[in-house]
Amino acid sequence: MPPHRSKSEKNDGMSKQLRRDPYEVLGVSRDTTDQEIKSAYRKMALKYHPDKNGNDPVAADMFKEVTFSYNILSDPDKRHQYDTAGFEAVEADNQELELDLSSLGAVNTMFAALFSKLGVPIKTTVSATVLEEALNGVVNIRPLLLGQPVSRKVEKQCAHFYSVIITQEEARDGFVCRVQSSDKSKFKLLYFDLEENGGLSLALQEDSAKTGKVTSAGMYFLGFPVYRLDQTVNSIAAAKDPDTAFFKKLDGFQPCEINELKPGTHVFAVYGDNFFKSVSYTIEAICAAPFIEEKENLRAVEAEILSKRVELSKFETEYREVLSQFTEMTSRYTKEMQEIDELLKQRNEIHALYSTVSPIKRNSSRNRSKGVSKEAKEDGEVRDRKHSMKDRTKKKKWYNIHLKVDKRKPC
Repeated sequence: MPPHRSKSEKNDGMSKQLRRDPYEVLGVSRDTTDQEIKSAYRKMALKYHPDKNGNDPVAADMFKEVTFSYNILSDPDKRHQYDTAGFEAVEADNQELELDLSSLGAVNTMFAALFSKLGVPIKTTVSATVLEEALNGVVNIRPLLLGQPVSRKVEKQCAHFYSVIITQEEARDGFVCRVQSSDKSKFKLLYFDLEENGGLSLALQEDSAKTGKVTSAGMYFLGFPVYRLDQTVNSIAAAKDPDTAFFKKLDGFQPCEINELKPGTHVFAVYGDNFFKSVSYTIEAICAAPFIEEKENLRAVEAEILSKRVELSKFETEYREVLSQFTEMTSRYTKEMQEIDELLKQRNEIHALYSTVSPIKRNSSRNRSKGVSKEAKEDGEVRDRKHSMKDRTKKKKWYNIHLKVDKRKPC
């Protein structure tokens, strides 16, 4: 008789059978680039977002499917696993979902904030309202001049938009946009593409990270491949195994999609990503012409990091082998110690058997001898106390001396 399956198990089995190809879901080909995957995901996520579709169950299912597909194709390792062996090679339980805090509600936001405070990585996404307003071209854009920092405060799950104009020469020399928050707030630095209808579509996104006493994020368009470090890659697996946290540390070190900007107007935005409070920040746009040495140093350091990532992969294999041997040796060490202690104990017990006195008599006589010695000791202590008391009474104290005083003679 086949085992009984619960309703949830049946639904889970059916959902696995009905899964569509992630490339088909996002409407992209198998040889598509990471940037094209991101663009397709953002457009579809905006289309089926719960904020725009109310309680429509079909849109909610589509949003989950789009998010699930993007979580596979946006991760190089998971994408390769899927291309090789399909869904079976991808662990669905380890998928990291991006949360839109603006649609969570107060209670769920509090739980998310609590988990984040405890060190659980919470990936968030830009509010669908902000993306829709940008796509429709109804956002307020302020000019941002090169070399002139601007300090402002943006509300949570809201964005401030800035436009930067760069010349041909400035585009050739390189361009950098940086944001930092002195109160260590969480934010996102966004870069938008200009659409033909005047709207803005999200092209790049950098989450803030703690750097010393501030949180900061930056985009570097220097004319050569520049890398970004995604701190949340494999975060769930790393949380299960401390060693994995070390060996996977550089897995999120991936090349940026855009390395240079064309002359013209470019739009950036600062998005408040705090759970409850507003974000104080400073944004600045910089031409990289005066930073020739810094550009070369950055290129050299990132090349070393890439080499170190390859070395780390090889070292992990060696480390796992040695760790396995060490664990085996430690177990053997404990086992050998226990066996030796047990053998020595047996040896002492055998030695104790070499006697004509029965064990019961030996124990009773030993106890009697202990009792006698204890009583003798107590008697001795009592005699010593009595003797010392007698000695004390015999001794005359200075205040017991009798002085004869002649009352007739005046003092």
